[in-house]
Amino acid sequence: MQTSSAGGTRDRIVIAASRLIQRQGYVGTGIKQIAQEAEATLGSVYHFFPGGKEAVAVAAMEHGREEFAALLRTALDSEDDPGAAVDACARLLATELRASGWTDGCPVTAAALETLGTDNPIQRACAEALLSWQRLVADKLLGCGFPDPEAESLAATVINTLEGAEVSAQITRSETPLLLAGRHLSRLIASYT
Repeated sequence: MQTSSAGGTRDRIVIAASRLIQRQGYVGTGIKQIAQEAEATLGSVYHFFPGGKEAVAVAAMEHGREEFAALLRTALDSEDDPGAAVDACARLLATELRASGWTDGCPVTAAALETLGTDNPIQRACAEALLSWQRLVADKLLGCGFPDPEAESLAATVINTLEGAEVSAQITRSETPLLLAGRHLSRLIASYT
């Protein structure tokens, strides 16, 4: 279904901001660059986001959260065994990261690191993203019969480990950190069954 012109312009702005912030951080991304990448006027950006760059960034974090959640759901749903499902997440992340030329890692990491120690809408959007991804993993574990406390703590461990492994993979330009993380997380999860 075709979106309206206004919805299309807003969507282009959000997607462009998400990609730019993911690749060069919040500080390194300018509002004019977002408008240019979105093929939108600067006036359109401010029309849809009267709060300026911060408001665009929050929408970009929300977009990235959902995009990454879709990737996690695909991987988690690909395997019945929870350990194999988490390993599938790591392998899919490795494949996607390699395909992007090592530039498209976690959609919130750069902005989260740049806004550490603050309580602003960007930091809150980043925190909500991490918690929502943990919830997806916890739901998989709960569905596989894990008790709630273990499911919650294991889910946090999975997301925290995958996040760190993804940054390491970007830095080293190698899938190895993610593949190792997936393998070891799978073994950890299996130890609870």
